[in-house]
Amino acid sequence: MGLLAYLKTQFMVHLLIGFVFVVSGLVINFVQLCTLVLWPVNKQLYRRLNCRLAYSLWSQLVMLLEWWSCTECTLFTDQATVDRFGKEHVVIILNHNFEIDFLCGWTMCERFGVLGSSKVLAKRELLYVPLIGWTWYFLEIVFCKRKWEEDQDTVIEGLKRLSDYPEYMWFLLYCEGTRFTEKKHRVSMEVAISKGLPVLKYHLLPRTRGFTTAVQCLRGTVAAVYDVTLNFRGNKNPSLLGILYGKKYEADMCVRRFPLEEIPLDEKEAAQWLHKLYQEKDALQETYNQKGVFPGQQFKPPRRPWTLLNFLSWATVLLSPLFSCVLGVFASGSPLLILTFLGFVGAASFGVRRLIGVTEIEKGSSYGNQEFKKKE
Repeated sequence: MGLLAYLKTQFMVHLLIGFVFVVSGLVINFVQLCTLVLWPVNKQLYRRLNCRLAYSLWSQLVMLLEWWSCTECTLFTDQATVDRFGKEHVVIILNHNFEIDFLCGWTMCERFGVLGSSKVLAKRELLYVPLIGWTWYFLEIVFCKRKWEEDQDTVIEGLKRLSDYPEYMWFLLYCEGTRFTEKKHRVSMEVAISKGLPVLKYHLLPRTRGFTTAVQCLRGTVAAVYDVTLNFRGNKNPSLLGILYGKKYEADMCVRRFPLEEIPLDEKEAAQWLHKLYQEKDALQETYNQKGVFPGQQFKPPRRPWTLLNFLSWATVLLSPLFSCVLGVFASGSPLLILTFLGFVGAASFGVRRLIGVTEIEKGSSYGNQEFKKKE
């Protein structure tokens, strides 16, 4: 085992990475708070600044995927679609089967220059997660409680507010509403059968209201819908903890572009279009499991150095005073200072582990276990 491979498995190294992410995130959130004064004066300047501040935080996670674990991401699509990446506002539809599916989406956003301006329709619980939810708040992310009666006005208002966004944005929708588990899939397919819809093997029944509302509200802004179907070679089921330990994965993404004009204006017809799309996604996953590849031409967009340089910059600024502080504590010989420091290390370890836990499937929400039995 080489030195770098050894370091990737060490708890203290993980703790230092977590320290840099958390402290830099708090600094970024404070700066974002200060930028609020710009909103009534120059809304677009506020947005551009916050895109770059968010990039400085999210790119640290992308750095772990691209440079720490050296995970490879391959696109299966066509040249005409690739040529449009990062040059138009789009809605992204991504399957929600893996703990790091969001991170694979982010690495593609980074490689095509839209990481800072990427958006998502997120569950409201994430708003209260330190760093993640706070950063999203300043980015005008649309949050929902996943109860349409309570969400309708908030979601529509939030989506319409993005109509004049100054940077190209990729707006992510997890149309399944929750991450795939066998239990949720079983309940979901019971609903599909009761509604006379085809049974899906690899996906949950898509919840159409978020999609149809997003398409309606963003017409005139969004140029297309990108359908992205993600899987991993070797039947791997990667985790953020695995990425932190330096495990390398190989992600494959099949990307299909649908001009917004092809999506029906009528809500019921748009819902039928989405159901048909998920039947096609299911067929793509079946093809992948049989052949090990998606259809289409393969592209491997090169990783860019900015994520690594951003992390190294934050690490240089934050770790130097930390090391000085640690040396001072142990040099003092004070039991109280040493115990206080060890308590801080324990609390930091707990905090980092909780942040990682947000992505873990077994700790995911119970949404979908029973909610599929209710009509949308």
